[in-house]
Amino acid sequence: MKTEPRLTPLAQGLPSTVPFVGPEAQERATGRPFRARLGANESVFGPPPAALRAMQAAAADIWMYGDPESHDLRRALATHHDTTPEHIVVGAGIDGLLGELVRLTVAPGDAVVTSDGAYPTFNYHVAGFGGVLHKVPYRDDAEDPAALFAKAAETGAKLVYLANPDNPMGSAHSGADIVAALDDLPPDTLLVLDEAYVELARGGTAAPIAPDDPRVIRMRTFSKAYGMAGARVGYAIGAAPLIAAFGKIRNHFGVGRAAQAGALAALDEGAWLEELRARVADARDRIARVGAENGLRALPSSANFVALDCGGDGALARRVLEALAARGVFVRMPFVAPQDRCIRVSCGRPQDLDILVEALPAALSAARG
Repeated sequence: MKTEPRLTPLAQGLPSTVPFVGPEAQERATGRPFRARLGANESVFGPPPAALRAMQAAAADIWMYGDPESHDLRRALATHHDTTPEHIVVGAGIDGLLGELVRLTVAPGDAVVTSDGAYPTFNYHVAGFGGVLHKVPYRDDAEDPAALFAKAAETGAKLVYLANPDNPMGSAHSGADIVAALDDLPPDTLLVLDEAYVELARGGTAAPIAPDDPRVIRMRTFSKAYGMAGARVGYAIGAAPLIAAFGKIRNHFGVGRAAQAGALAALDEGAWLEELRARVADARDRIARVGAENGLRALPSSANFVALDCGGDGALARRVLEALAARGVFVRMPFVAPQDRCIRVSCGRPQDLDILVEALPAALSAARG
């Protein structure tokens, strides 16, 4: 009798790991809930009220599958970005779209380039399809387009990944600088431009790249600024032939009916989005002040979180993170040195940050021993 699963050789060789350990798993392990959930870069401010109403209304029809073409949402997104629906694909968050893109373009042994310490889910998908990752270091706590594109030329990479703004540091390049850097992108390399946080960044951060530019695919989400992380709605903007290719392999029913309704309603809430940006900016400023009051330096952030430099190495930052968790505050930290000297604190409501104010001094004292 066979007792082992019949995995492929590739799957058998992969590590038994996931990119992130969720706060729920940590709560189960400790037997108590977090008092402040400030680690996953969710928007605790929630989605627009119109999106909630749309999802509640859609609940009555939840017995039906969502539209596998996301027709209405794609049309609205096309209008929003001054393009056509043929340049947009909707998927189960940026994570789902990254997995589908890698499946489409990366065969076992193909080279892929990213930054050492950048978003790990992309790496997870590349490894899962047998790609070979080549990494370049951050430069001044920011991803380095020139180094990324040079490494892509050196390795013949199929894909190069760049997040703008960046996670986990919150740094950002101007969109004009990214467009200028494209002159050095190798002709057979596709730039995967992750813009998950771009709605929260200062003006000029979004790269003015034409939707039909075959060199780039841009990833956007309703998880961050629009506060719908639990709904799993993301989309990609790219050249029509590449977008059409997603239809060959994508999960056609991956975005549910209520999620599509909520995203469609959220897209119209421009005034609400402006208010949300102001609330996030206020939270970033307060996190920076709280850090400074406790001897920590805040890195400039263009996202909905702030990286706080703990003034030591990764071991110290890990102790701070663990001490905060012991006091009911969930935060995360970068994985790779030298960025791992920081903890990363998501923006929260005043009451969430009040808990951080209470917990941080004791956590730092415990971590410093």
